[in-house]
Amino acid sequence: MSNLDRRPVPALCGGRGFVVAEPVRELLSPRRVRLGESTEVRRLLPNLGRRMVGAWCFVDHYGPDDIADEPGMQVPPHPHMGLQTVSWLHEGEVLHRDSTGSVRTVRPRELGLMTSGRGISHSEESPRSHARYLHGAQLWIALPDTHRDTAPHFEYYAGLPTVTAPGLTATLLLGTLDGTVSPGTAYTPLVGADLALARGADVRLPLDPDFEYAVLSMSGETHVDGVPVRPGSLLYLGCGRTELPLRADSDAGLMLLGGEPFEEELVMFWNWIGHSQEEIERARRDWTEGTRFGEVKGYAGAPLPAPELPAGPLKTRGRTR
Repeated sequence: MSNLDRRPVPALCGGRGFVVAEPVRELLSPRRVRLGESTEVRRLLPNLGRRMVGAWCFVDHYGPDDIADEPGMQVPPHPHMGLQTVSWLHEGEVLHRDSTGSVRTVRPRELGLMTSGRGISHSEESPRSHARYLHGAQLWIALPDTHRDTAPHFEYYAGLPTVTAPGLTATLLLGTLDGTVSPGTAYTPLVGADLALARGADVRLPLDPDFEYAVLSMSGETHVDGVPVRPGSLLYLGCGRTELPLRADSDAGLMLLGGEPFEEELVMFWNWIGHSQEEIERARRDWTEGTRFGEVKGYAGAPLPAPELPAGPLKTRGRTR
């Protein structure tokens, strides 16, 4: 789960001042970013107009990519702090290694959840022998200040709870949905769910009015609260909803992301989240000097060097530009 941009721009996010307290329909278009040698992602968060949805602060959608004759995802070791990463696949597999010693191949609709806490490093790669197609999402969750120094660790769940309705199967990655609870560790009230809709489905999904929500379209033709949402786009929905109308014109896949609006103001630079410029500077120094973030063993390649910090000061601000 990485930002490989060699000239990253600080993302200033958090705070409740710009949370939309009523239902809205704000369609966000992606920015295309290269991830490794042969993978291009569509970056939905942070976006020019919106930085967070609950504690969700980073969303990439990639594929479906035909990698039969390609190396696929190849992301060398790199550091994280102040966040959790979520690996979620619809097709293919990704081999995760991290500095706590975890090694795990994550497959479609299995949850790979990494909590960086005070600091971790990891790599991600398509196995040498891999499926033809790679399709999934990469997501980050900001940790609240009370848990930013927690010990780094990795969780893996092959089976996850589901919520069903006619034409809908919702697989719960994190948090709670319609009274169902995910086994994954969450540090703020939130929800992340994979929604599989059958052609012709017309359902209403129960929501928490205190949460803000967004829907990422993974595949197929869907209308979310009457808005057509194409694959690779994100529809921000605001707060104040008790249900969400969903209609599928074909078999389709969506991701529901939501949570209690994140109160703290943050700065995100490269693969780090902090509360000040000094924290980011210290993280860069620790990674460059080989301290704090540990070592990823077993990856055939050198770690990623940290990019240069921007010349100007980094300041924490609100959720929108």
